[in-house]
Amino acid sequence: MAYFIRAVNTLSIWRRRRKVTVPAFSPKIIENFVEVFSEQSEILVKRLEPRVGTGQFSIWPYLSSYTLDSVSETAMGVKLHAQENPNSLFLQAINKLLHLVSERFFCLWLQPNWLYKFMPQYATHEKNKNIMHEFVDQVITKKREEIKTKHESKSESENKKDFDFDSYKRNSFLDLLITLSGGEKGFTNVELREEVLTLTVAGTDTSAVSIGYTLVLLGKYPEIQEKVHQELCDVFGDSDRPLVKEDISKLKYLERVVKESLRLYPPVPFIARKVLKDIKLSSGYVLPAGSGIIVSIWGIHRDPKYWGPDAEKFDPDRFLPERFNFEHSCSFMPFSNGPRNCVGYQYALMSMKIALSTILRRYRIVGKEGTLRNPFIKVKLQIMMKAVDDYQVALERRVPKTSDCNARGS
Repeated sequence: MAYFIRAVNTLSIWRRRRKVTVPAFSPKIIENFVEVFSEQSEILVKRLEPRVGTGQFSIWPYLSSYTLDSVSETAMGVKLHAQENPNSLFLQAINKLLHLVSERFFCLWLQPNWLYKFMPQYATHEKNKNIMHEFVDQVITKKREEIKTKHESKSESENKKDFDFDSYKRNSFLDLLITLSGGEKGFTNVELREEVLTLTVAGTDTSAVSIGYTLVLLGKYPEIQEKVHQELCDVFGDSDRPLVKEDISKLKYLERVVKESLRLYPPVPFIARKVLKDIKLSSGYVLPAGSGIIVSIWGIHRDPKYWGPDAEKFDPDRFLPERFNFEHSCSFMPFSNGPRNCVGYQYALMSMKIALSTILRRYRIVGKEGTLRNPFIKVKLQIMMKAVDDYQVALERRVPKTSDCNARGS
């Protein structure tokens, strides 16, 4: 991703942009995206319907198009319809570019810019990068015109409310970034493009990866899946009504399942940092200033020191309030930690919970049940850590029965 958001990691630039993006992810704002996630998840389950009873298949293409549609609508205010049109140029460009970036990351000879320009991948890289840039640039130009027209039509008294979050809560992140950064005097079009693409690309893959792992794990552990379904029955009863924001806080067991999935299979298994000054560790070793370090999130999440002797076990109840009480906040950090953590963590959790609840209300996930005490999913690293088999599952239709579902949620 660094090849089209290249400036973001500069400290001075990051600090300035972070001051704008953090308020844009206020809970009061992101809770108004529930309707978008709910609508897109309903489309997702309809697309999955033909796969019911057909045996194992890769659910990845369905999940990635769901998350792209959700993210594009919330980030840019644009309906891409990627779920109805898997051949969308924008979707294809993202997938091709992520593949090329991953390839370049792991092949040292592809990393020098001067050498990469002579490689056959370069032309494909530039073509797909330009498709993405041109699309987002058009959206930004149109959005600026809409905001300008809207502001010109306001009275002076209305303009005084420009920074009232209630007036932004139904806007996309692009609307917020333009306005909160200072309008015409704020972020440039290039800065907006970098921020929007960061949200779109990162948000699409991380959420899809996390949903995929959770579904595979639920297929391995049907008893846990049934507990999730019972909670859904308690909330929705036999009703097929769409999920609304008031339902989110009631899905406590599902949230524990998602967090346990994120613990065992974090979408980003490690992060890199640069040491700015000498740091002496408790072991006595010193990290010298200027050196680079790799932090293994995968390793931390499976460390018996923090998670006990059963650290490898899939146990959602370890996130019960009375059990999840760790001295070190970094023992669980699927979206990093500290000042540079992912500002969209709650946004991503919301997207995952809504998609999972919608799928699990309709279908039973059938997978290879865990024959071992601890789950095993073969993974590969492609920027995100993904399942080698692209999340193979099978679906069975759930037939609503009053005896199975408690009607108090209807």
